[in-house]
Amino acid sequence: MLSDRPRAVVRDLAAAVAAALLVLTAVVVGYVIEHRDGTLFVSAAPLYGRWGPHAGPGTAAAIAVAVAVVAYGPLLAARLPWRWLLLAVWGTTTVWTFSLALIDGWERGVARRLTTRYEYLQVISPVDRFHDIPAALRDFTHHILLHSPDHWPAHIAGHPPAATLTFVLLDRIGLGGGAWAGVWCITVGATAGVAVLVTVRVLAGEALARRAAPFLALAPAAVWMGTSADGYFAAVAAWALALLALAVTGHRPRTTGLASGLLLGLTAYLSYGLTLICVIACAVLLLGHRSRLRPVPYALAGLSVVPMVFTLLGFNWFEAYRLLVVRYYEGAGGIRPYGYWIWANLACTVLIAGPATVAGLRRAGAAVVRIGAAPLQLRTAPAPAPEDRPPAPGPPTPAPEESPRLAVLVIGALLALLVADLSGMSKAETERIWLPFVMWMLPAGAFLPRPRAWLIAQAALALLLNHLLLTGW
Repeated sequence: MLSDRPRAVVRDLAAAVAAALLVLTAVVVGYVIEHRDGTLFVSAAPLYGRWGPHAGPGTAAAIAVAVAVVAYGPLLAARLPWRWLLLAVWGTTTVWTFSLALIDGWERGVARRLTTRYEYLQVISPVDRFHDIPAALRDFTHHILLHSPDHWPAHIAGHPPAATLTFVLLDRIGLGGGAWAGVWCITVGATAGVAVLVTVRVLAGEALARRAAPFLALAPAAVWMGTSADGYFAAVAAWALALLALAVTGHRPRTTGLASGLLLGLTAYLSYGLTLICVIACAVLLLGHRSRLRPVPYALAGLSVVPMVFTLLGFNWFEAYRLLVVRYYEGAGGIRPYGYWIWANLACTVLIAGPATVAGLRRAGAAVVRIGAAPLQLRTAPAPAPEDRPPAPGPPTPAPEESPRLAVLVIGALLALLVADLSGMSKAETERIWLPFVMWMLPAGAFLPRPRAWLIAQAALALLLNHLLLTGW
């Protein structure tokens, strides 16, 4: 999987070039469609945003973070004790995300992102429609459709109420306003990469987790992690899967199984589309130990808690989703052409995942094909490593059986994303909507030799996007 043979490297580059051509085609075709009939409802197709070259307070910091990770990231990932590595990834991701957001300035980049007319804070101030939370939940479905009285803004109508309640509760404890909401989403969202690393380590071995760390810390996805509530959703979903991975590999299976179920239940009440996380959860179960089904009853018990609470408080998830589908087709979703977005959404994915992820997915796909010929490769789970023993000097080298296991995990994430694409409920804006899936594709960078070259490509893409476009999220 880590072959540095010229033929393998050429195939990696060919995959990256093909992905770049897909993006270019989406830009050209999108420009033609939008200027012909305006049915895309985006000004910088396939992304939601507009052309606007600029720099800002975060420019120097973002470049400095990129240079530091490219220069020292692979080395530190190989040598830091595991707990320190997790802390370093969280810290680096947080600084990288804040720096990119601050290219647009504090107000536009962070403080006002979640206060626009589409966003969650519209119902918190100046008139608080959630002052009586049980009453708001009982009445929630009555305001989803566009023709309903006092209909919810787009993002509130488009998500179950746990998303909005997060910001309501922040306001209740004195952390109200767009600035605190933005800081919350960035800081919590930055932990998603840590959760992914924990999962990769227990399912596919520490060597691959260490190789993946710089790619998770320097992802182009950070452009939309700051500031978007979907970054926060991505973190909740990632920790749900990380706890499930710990449970099915024998790490306190009752406790971690129950906690995983709780977070999986919360995930479904943050975003309807994140029910597709179950596809990645199935990959996690497949990669667990022989006793992997033992924690499942505890996970199911935890999974029932959040739906039970919301149902008792009067919110009907299934009715709300039915009405959301109607609302979706009442608005731009009913006009945006499926024939364009079915493939242009994938161009958006290239931009948030980066060329390294594309090349890594090529190698992961090849590994999954080989698994079909030799399924026994998945039967041996990696031995758990001591928590804080310093790794041996030199770059980590995964065992032969570990690479196919990581391949199954990242391909599972790709399958979840493709199902979301085929559904037609994600036409445009997927650069933020699909963040919870893309986070699980980023570890594919661990398969690539010469990581610094690929990290340069990842960082350059993020910096160009954030400096050339005024993104909508």
